Amino acid sequence: MTQGAKAGDTLRIHYTGRLDDGTVFDKSEGRDPLEFTIGSGQIIPGLDRGVVGMEVGETREVTIPPEDAYGPRDLARIQSVARETIPDDIPTEPGTPLSVQTQDGQTIGVVVSDRTDTHVELDANHPLAGKTLTFDVTLVEIA
Repeated sequence: MTQGAKAGDTLRIHYTGRLDDGTVFDKSEGRDPLEFTIGSGQIIPGLDRGVVGMEVGETREVTIPPEDAYGPRDLARIQSVARETIPDDIPTEPGTPLSVQTQDGQTIGVVVSDRTDTHVELDANHPLAGKTLTFDVTLVEIA
């Protein structure tokens, strides 16, 4: 009798990830299965724990709260900057991804989350921060 997937096992899974409203945010369909080792920190914690015990060929629905996914939205990671400080050739439409340099020289990804005549709001949170995620996972292989 097998015990299914356990910590230290390398798995290959196919998955579809969706939000509470049913919107699909990612899926492996049409790509190679996702490969990772359980407990290695390669994927979000909730999905890592959610596949433990799965058997090859099994499909499971795993619902993950924000704390076990990309964390809560952090308002400290949202900054309003004066529109005049942004060069004219930089797009500022809401939803536009940009790279910005921090005061200590690091480059981080942000998304324009809002824009007024005088300010542009830049959000450095992960796009899925604060969201409950549901994955339909099929275990393809335990390596």
